[in-house]
Parts: sequence; C-alpha cells; structure tokens
Amino acid sequence: MQKDSHQREMHGALASLTPPSGAAEDWTVPQRWDELTAEDHWVWDTLFARQQTLLHGRAVEAFERGLDMLHLSRPGVPNFDELNEKLDRRTGWTVVAVPGLVPDDVFFRHLSERRFPAGNFIRAADQLDYLEEPDVFHDVFGHVPLLAQPDVADFMQALGRLGLEALDRGALHRLARLYWYTVEFGLARENGALKIYGAGILSSFGESHYSLENAKPHRLDFDLKRILRTRYRTDCFQLSYFVIDRFEDVLKLVLRNDLTALYEELDRLPDLSPCTVDADDLLAA
Repeated sequence: MQKDSHQREMHGALASLTPPSGAAEDWTVPQRWDELTAEDHWVWDTLFARQQTLLHGRAVEAFERGLDMLHLSRPGVPNFDELNEKLDRRTGWTVVAVPGLVPDDVFFRHLSERRFPAGNFIRAADQLDYLEEPDVFHDVFGHVPLLAQPDVADFMQALGRLGLEALDRGALHRLARLYWYTVEFGLARENGALKIYGAGILSSFGESHYSLENAKPHRLDFDLKRILRTRYRTDCFQLSYFVIDRFEDVLKLVLRNDLTALYEELDRLPDLSPCTVDADDLLAA
C-alpha cells in the first residue's frame, strides 16, 4: 500500500551538500506566490476542503482551532508573508520556503530558531493521493495549525536543538524516530477517543482513515525508550503508532530524560521492528 506522501527520512548524509542555485546559505528561497498557477491554487483548495471535512472529529481539537491560521484573505496556497504575520504573533514561529528536502543540519537549525521549512511547490492535479516528496500542502496544512499551539511550538524548537546535538553525537537515527512517531505520525487520547496530531497523517487522506480505523497497525502506549529503538517505514502506511495521553505533554516527557544517556544505553540493545509487539509493550485502548 502506498502512502499519500513520503515524509522526511533523516540519516545525516545530507549534511555536506551545498545549497542549490538560487537558494540562500540556509537553503531558503523566495516563495514567489504571484507565480503560482490557477491549478496550483485549485490543488490546495481541493486538498484543504477534503482534509478539513475528513479530520473533523478525528484530529485533536487544537488542530481544528489552528486551521483558522490558514483561512487567509485569498484562496489557494497561503501567502507566507500573510501567514507569518498571524503565526509569529501567536508563537513566534515563521514559515520559510525551501526548494525541497534540505540537509538534516539545516532543517534542525531552522527548527531551533523557530522557523519551519516548507517545500516551495505543490503536487500536480493528478497526484492528489501520492507524492514522493513532502510539498507545501503537507508542510503547511499538516504542521502550521499546531505550530499555533504554544506547547507544540516549544516542542518543535526543542527538537531542533536536540537534532543538532544528535547529529554531533552520531545519534540522529534515534532522534529521527522521535520526530517520526510524534511530529509526523503521533496519535493522542482526547475526550476518551484516539485522535490524530501527526502531520504525516493529518495531510494524508488514506492514512487519516487507516491510523484510527484499520485493525492492522499496532497502537502502543507512548514509551520514549521504545520509540527510540523502533525503526520506521517511509514507503507504506505505518505499522505501529504511539499514543500519548495528552499531545501537549510530549515536550515534558522528552525533557525529563537525559537523551544522551538514553542513546548510549540503547546502543547496547537491538533495534525493534515496527511490525512486532513485545511482551512488555502496552497496547493503547
């Protein structure tokens, strides 16, 4: 089964690349909103309307409240200048345009400085349900509404700092798993039900259904050590999800632990497959 779009796969190998032609040293580029086509705006509006309808009652309430960030004065792909006026006032974050996936060190440095890199392109009309690389719909629709939530905004900045530290320690694969199973594919309990807060699910029509309703994937209680040991797949819907009691608490659960010590401890243990459940795992209700 194919995912609607691939998300960032972090491995550290991109750190030595130089910016492409036309990009600044930090890999940012002008958005050039005026150069977007009518089809580009149609694709955004079509995806937005479909996901907003689908996610009602499936996403955490803070995401639905944050969607008003994307209701700007003009339809279609958000103009980042207008969007950033609203987002910066709320949490001090801004969205910056980049040509596509950026090196891991560049990505985490942007996060550490409260900037979210967004791909400066949108999928074609015949690619609504599948895309190799995250585009502006995934990056902005999936991430920005929750960046208007102070707890999430602070967690994302902390992940930026932790990512840079993990790169220095050769432990990026561990930190990438934390990012993957929270920011991209996290589930949470809210009002007695499972809800979506991960951007990779929020921006995916197929996985929005699958993550909550399909019997195939494992839904495990949030356990930081387990997450740091668990590999992930980028080429299919997720085989395991980790469920937190309150998605707003993820920063506290991470910062109360010494990640460097955890990395060293876990290096002595085997990685775990997302396909399997151990006897010690707690299954989320």
